Amino acid sequence: PFPEIIELNVGGQVYITRHPTLVSVPGSLLWEMFTQKNIRSLARDSKGRFFVDRDGFLFRYILDYMRDQQLVLPDHFPERSRLQREAEYFMLPELVKMLAPKLSKQNSLGDDPCQSDPEEISPNADTTRNLTSASFITIGYRGSYTLGRDSQTDAKFRRVARIMVCGKTSLAKEVFGDTLNESRDPDRPPERYTSRYYLKFTFLEQAFDKLADAGFHMVACNSTGTCAFAHDQTDDRIWTSYTEYVFYR
Repeated sequence: PFPEIIELNVGGQVYITRHPTLVSVPGSLLWEMFTQKNIRSLARDSKGRFFVDRDGFLFRYILDYMRDQQLVLPDHFPERSRLQREAEYFMLPELVKMLAPKLSKQNSLGDDPCQSDPEEISPNADTTRNLTSASFITIGYRGSYTLGRDSQTDAKFRRVARIMVCGKTSLAKEVFGDTLNESRDPDRPPERYTSRYYLKFTFLEQAFDKLADAGFHMVACNSTGTCAFAHDQTDDRIWTSYTEYVFYR
């Protein structure tokens, strides 16, 4: 009763996958959902997609595991315990084991099949990590201020109107979560790159805090500006600038 290609709405995030992927782990919750005969009993959203009321951002890792029973997490992954809870909900005991911290005979953390947290990475991991696992996010904003003859030393800045995010879609969702404005291109695949996302807040410090909490460091920044006269009969000038900050993990 199920089509070959299935669209899922998981907590507001849209995923498109094959039916064999969803039933690849017998006994799992997805296997139970998509092997039953009564397809009408499954919840759907307004567009007819099958709806699952769980964390849409973390589901990408659940789906990755369903494809080949392996899991690769980004370095400094901050939501390991939450992902373990999602694995328990979807009834994936092997994935739960992968996400559980492992202790060696010396009661210290040992090798883990899906390393992510800094506590579980060997001391010399920083020297062996290369750019193949690197992640970049660019934060940009436009600003303007008026500088007049009577205010040479005290520019009147305007508040930042909008903070733009450029990077891999899945990475932006991981860092900024529900503070990411998805009003444009909501169905963009998670591995696509985008600069069409905006943040719901307008404080640069808040964006920097979220990036720092996710293990990012600023490595570059640049700014450009243009000037125009505000009035023909005065020396007041309007400066407009565009600034970008590049963060690396």
